[in-house]
Amino acid sequence: MNASPRVENELLPQFSTGREFAQDCDAADILAPYRKQFEIPRSQATGRELNYLCGHSLGLAPRAALDRVSEELSDWAQLGVAGHHTAARPWIDYAQNFTKGLQLLTGALPTEVVVMNSLTINLHLMMASFYRPVGMRDKVLIEAGAFSSDRHAVLGQLAWHKLDPHYTLVEMAPRAGEETLRIEDVEARITELGNELALVLWPGVQFRTGQAFDCARITRAAHAQGALVGFDMAHAIGNLPLALHAWDVDFAVWCSYKYLNAGPGAIGGCFVHEKHFASVPSRLSGWWGHDPQTRFQMLPEFRPATGAAGWAVSNPPIFSAAPLLASLEIFRNAGMDDLRAKSMRLTAYAERLLARRCGAQIHVITPAAPEERGAQLSLRIAGGPRRGRRIFDALGDKGIVCDWSEPDVIRVAPVPLYNRFVDVFGLVDELVEAMKEIP
Repeated sequence: MNASPRVENELLPQFSTGREFAQDCDAADILAPYRKQFEIPRSQATGRELNYLCGHSLGLAPRAALDRVSEELSDWAQLGVAGHHTAARPWIDYAQNFTKGLQLLTGALPTEVVVMNSLTINLHLMMASFYRPVGMRDKVLIEAGAFSSDRHAVLGQLAWHKLDPHYTLVEMAPRAGEETLRIEDVEARITELGNELALVLWPGVQFRTGQAFDCARITRAAHAQGALVGFDMAHAIGNLPLALHAWDVDFAVWCSYKYLNAGPGAIGGCFVHEKHFASVPSRLSGWWGHDPQTRFQMLPEFRPATGAAGWAVSNPPIFSAAPLLASLEIFRNAGMDDLRAKSMRLTAYAERLLARRCGAQIHVITPAAPEERGAQLSLRIAGGPRRGRRIFDALGDKGIVCDWSEPDVIRVAPVPLYNRFVDVFGLVDELVEAMKEIP
């Protein structure tokens, strides 16, 4: 679906290709002050700020993150084991510090979200509870080209159940000649699988193409066939407004080091819809998922905590969780509605500027409709993968930080919390020069 001229004009009134337009957009940006709350990497050669457009891979460090980690280190040094109860943020209840922020970002009830583990571990924990192959209902539907760790996890679960993936793993590809999936085709495939479908595991935003999906429609289609639905929200949380509870999603998992800016290897998170709190037949349980009122009685039987917290396994890693506190505070202050509005303008500006200045040299494989993408644009360079890689390397030499997705895609993400319109202008400017130099 292409963006209509009306939508483009609403997002970018009085658009022009000059730097002055980008500067005017930045001057009018109500979110511009938030850039100062992040550490912007600098070139080791020149000392200048890099043009960082890689928040889809690793978000930048909130300046307050160092303070949050330092506070926990200080409490550890001064209090030792007593910090579990007497630290400024007692470690026993540390996970509760994230509830309100995650509730707002996911559109969940307070009991439906929990920080814990990492994304793939959480995916295994969720599939242990929600992938329930019974008789002919044993198939798992994923998108073709899913993030490799998700596919590995699914294959691991199928093997655990002694199921042959040749028959039980269904991978859905776009139509011939198309880059992205049509939502009506996803719905039709779910209907076609019918009572053979046990689980739909889908991304909120596809990592390679940047396509954002209508999670509510996918959920309704799956539930109509008696299947359960889980979402990998790694590229969606902090990127798009979410409403997991209202969409009736069964479960979701995510990491916190991309748009949530919590640092490399940061603690992940999980959503479980409240309707499953009393009905899940099994889970891979651990002591931190035990009812906190009796957790330290070390009872032999497992009594799950209320809500998503009952899926926790181990106590949270305090030092790697602390930066997320700083980031969630920024999100609460900025507001997802304003962030989404700026994000849509940034990607619309990037797409339009690329079209005007690069023409057929650049093919954007991310959907053109603003509601069908997040903060990311995925670009394919004319001339093949070898030329594309050389141009990508040339961008890096000019201080543009984006990433290369094999075999031939450059991914760029103007993140609304810290990226500017002049960053997008600088990217396109350097692309034009690189394409001239690398025929």
